[in-house]
Amino acid sequence: MTEYIHVGPEDRAEPRSHVIKLHDEAGFEGMRKAGRLAAEILDELTKHVVPGVTTQELDDIVYRMTVDAGGVPATLGYRGYTKSCCTSINHVVCHGIPGEKALKDGDIVNIDVTPLLDGWHGDTSRMFFVGDVPIKAKKLVDVTYECLMLGLEQAKPGNTIGDIAHAIQTHAEKHRYGVVRDFCGHGLGRLFHDSPEVVHAGRAGSGPELRPGMFFTVEPMINIGRADCKLLDDGWTAVTRDRSLSAQFEHSIGINETGHEIFTKSPRGLDRPPY
Repeated sequence: MTEYIHVGPEDRAEPRSHVIKLHDEAGFEGMRKAGRLAAEILDELTKHVVPGVTTQELDDIVYRMTVDAGGVPATLGYRGYTKSCCTSINHVVCHGIPGEKALKDGDIVNIDVTPLLDGWHGDTSRMFFVGDVPIKAKKLVDVTYECLMLGLEQAKPGNTIGDIAHAIQTHAEKHRYGVVRDFCGHGLGRLFHDSPEVVHAGRAGSGPELRPGMFFTVEPMINIGRADCKLLDDGWTAVTRDRSLSAQFEHSIGINETGHEIFTKSPRGLDRPPY
């Protein structure tokens, strides 16, 4: 049976367990600030994601903006990870490592950022088009964004994690796309990764009940081909086994009394490409 506990700003960030934390208004305010910074970073990147830019150059921008705002990139040093964001190109599902690889015309890329600001994590990702992108890639990105938003429509008190998952899976499979099962969303707040796990494929009515005060991410990864993934030798980069294109969008949200609040919505309305 799922356990829930109420926590306030004075509570320490205890290690992850199967207990789901319910946060107060101070927690919502902390997440709003961290989430806005995350969204502002992605907004800024829209003008830099062009053919010829390296993913390391994009990572440098993420680092500078985070630090200049008084935060730190939560990924930097996390379990040995050495970069300030993740850049996942084409058939990379998630956790692509920035480096000297230059983006080329026709690529699609997911950029995932998590600034840690005043003790709170703002976790979000968006897809970006690089130059002239093929129609099939644009369609995948559009459907993936639709999956995220349809999932979020189910994020309200009394519903369950399974209701979010079922909405995502139904829409993706209607387009004959594969929904990645190997990775999922997660609780967050003062911890980067916390309970509950937020799956993106599942049965309506299953899983933990959603209650006001819950903070978590919804971040569906959708493949043009099969859902199967494999991890590369670097220990981080996950790719599609059949080398098909993959796309992802991610928001951090909080459940409130009437539905949910998106902490990572773009201040400039740049939530999906083209920008």
